[in-house]
Amino acid sequence: MTTVRKIAFAYAAILFVVAGLNYIPGLTDAEGRAFGIFALDIYDDLLHLASALWAGTAAFLSTRAARSFLLYFGILYLADGLLGLATGSGYLDLGIINYGIQDLPFGFKILANMPHISLGGIAVLSAILFRKEA
Repeated sequence: MTTVRKIAFAYAAILFVVAGLNYIPGLTDAEGRAFGIFALDIYDDLLHLASALWAGTAAFLSTRAARSFLLYFGILYLADGLLGLATGSGYLDLGIINYGIQDLPFGFKILANMPHISLGGIAVLSAILFRKEA
């Protein structure tokens, strides 16, 4: 199995766990925030579940499909995280439409958007570094 496919399978596992965070007792506070930082709603859960299914399917199908997943997923999530960092709302969960620009402390924006920035950035970097595998 190629490195790209292994990475895509890892993304599937990570995203399945993230999709289930709201349903694991003790991980959310009284206000429904995971780890006390961000609230995941049904839109977020469905987004993460769909992304996990996309990652797993791509990894199962082929190296080329896995690389395409990493590239496109990475671009989408990285851009969402950067928009969230700039405005306080992302677009993948329709936050920018539902809540608009939010005046949040910058430190909070960093914590809330770092998962998408990290996942997206690593995915794009992986797609570029391992492009010859596909």
